Amino acid sequence: MRKQTHVLGVPFDAVTMEEAVAKAKSLLTEEGRHIICTPNPEIVMEAQKDQALMEILKGASLVVPDGIGVVWASKYSEIRLTERVAGFDLTQNLMADLAATEHTFYFFGGAPGVASTAARKMMKKYPGLKVVGVHNGYFDEKEEKRIIQDIKEKSPSILLVGLGAPKQEKWIYDNLRLIDAKVAIGVGGSFDVMAGNVKRAPKIFRKLGLEWFHRLITQPTRWRRMMRLPKFALTVLKTKGR
Repeated sequence: MRKQTHVLGVPFDAVTMEEAVAKAKSLLTEEGRHIICTPNPEIVMEAQKDQALMEILKGASLVVPDGIGVVWASKYSEIRLTERVAGFDLTQNLMADLAATEHTFYFFGGAPGVASTAARKMMKKYPGLKVVGVHNGYFDEKEEKRIIQDIKEKSPSILLVGLGAPKQEKWIYDNLRLIDAKVAIGVGGSFDVMAGNVKRAPKIFRKLGLEWFHRLITQPTRWRRMMRLPKFALTVLKTKGR
């Protein structure tokens, strides 16, 4: 039975990283097509004013907390989440486990050249990994139709979409029925990290739940986005017990 908790109305599966990887792999053998979402506090706040995004999150087959703030907020919910399940790490674990199997990946998103570089580096990192297609995240309506057709023809087991949230979640939701991908995951800026263009926070920052702080000091232009974090905390505290 699926065990979920809610943070400001957004459902989260109460799973560890190991359990999330196992669940994602099990979706590959289940009927239908599946969306995996990895909301952080920013996305939870966005869903408060974006009903379409909220419905996508509620309908996803797996929703994991990509942010220590979500884990903290869950202590005021019906079930407390035990750990952060970062989307980047989830996809890395999936690639590691599925390399040398029959399962395939498609990388869609990022600036021109980023997805292809990311795919090349991931195939080197995980021998046997099959990336059957790549495409950048810049397209018009005509090009989008070609992208959808290409994904359908390649029929990947897992489609990774890096268009930024909530655009990527909405794109997946709108087009999943048109493409022959079993599982689709919105991965944000992960392709830049995979390609080596952006460095992740040092392990100590990630362990302490301070990856957001590392992003702020290395990318100070993100300060406006970071202002959503205290707003998220205040909103959680205001609504606790309701």
